[in-house]
Amino acid sequence: MTALWIANVRVTDEEAYKKYAALATGAIAAHGGVFLARGGRYVQLEGRDRPRNVVARFPSLEAAEACYRSPAYQEALSHARGASERDLVIVEEA
Repeated sequence: MTALWIANVRVTDEEAYKKYAALATGAIAAHGGVFLARGGRYVQLEGRDRPRNVVARFPSLEAAEACYRSPAYQEALSHARGASERDLVIVEEA
């Protein structure tokens, strides 16, 4: 069953976050992830307003979690820590 990686982000350091995005793109693709939404227009209806919203589809929940835990993604994430406020969830598709 496919899974969605959903991130809601407020970037606080653009330069550092650009390094994260460049490295994360490769790590996500290496685990079969395909971006469905990456920024763009949105309407905030409830909860915290985080102006960057990213959705990627993975072949499975396990593939998405393996991506997150991979050395390549953790290297990317080291640039996002301190450069953003983030929420990230992985959800199986129905």
